[in-house]
Amino acid sequence: MKERLIICSLVLLSLAGCGANNDFGDLQAFMDEVRARPKGNIEPLPKFQPYEAFTYSASAMRSPFQPPVKIDLTIRQKGTKVIKPDETRVKQFLEGFNIETFEMVGTLANQQGVFALVRGAGGVHRVRVGDYLGRNDGKIIAINQGQVDVIEIVPDGEGGWLERPRSLTLKERQ
Repeated sequence: MKERLIICSLVLLSLAGCGANNDFGDLQAFMDEVRARPKGNIEPLPKFQPYEAFTYSASAMRSPFQPPVKIDLTIRQKGTKVIKPDETRVKQFLEGFNIETFEMVGTLANQQGVFALVRGAGGVHRVRVGDYLGRNDGKIIAINQGQVDVIEIVPDGEGGWLERPRSLTLKERQ
C-alpha cells in the first residue's frame, strides 16, 4: 500500500512541475496580435466568367498537316463530251459509297473467273471485272493478286468528263 502512495505522490509532483513554468509568452503575443487586427477586411470571392462553348468551324477545310494541292491550270486535262457516265444503267450497291472507304483484302478464283474481296460498306464484298465501285461510275477493269484496277468517270469542271484510273492495293494483315 505504501508503494502505491509513493507512486501517486510522484505522479502528482511531476504534473504539478509541468504547470509551474508557463513559458507561452510568444504564443500569447501572437494571439493578442491576431485579436487586435481589424475585423471585416475579408476580400470578396472573385467573379467567375461563365463558360462559352466553342464550335470548330474549320472541319471542312484542308488539314494544316497536309501539304497544299497545287493545281496548274495550263497542264490540267480537258474533258470530252464523248466520255460520259451511262445514265440509263441500274446502279449497283457498292456505287453508293466513296471508293476511298474500300480496301482490297484478297482474291478468289474458280470456274467463273477471278474475284476480288473488298472490305467496306459494312462488310466484305466479292467483285469481278465489269462490276462498278464508288460514286464516280468506277468500273473494275482488272483484278490481279495485288490490286484491283478501276476507271472512274469524273467531271472536269467545264462540262466535260475525264476517265481517271484508280487502284485498290491489297491490304495485308498486320
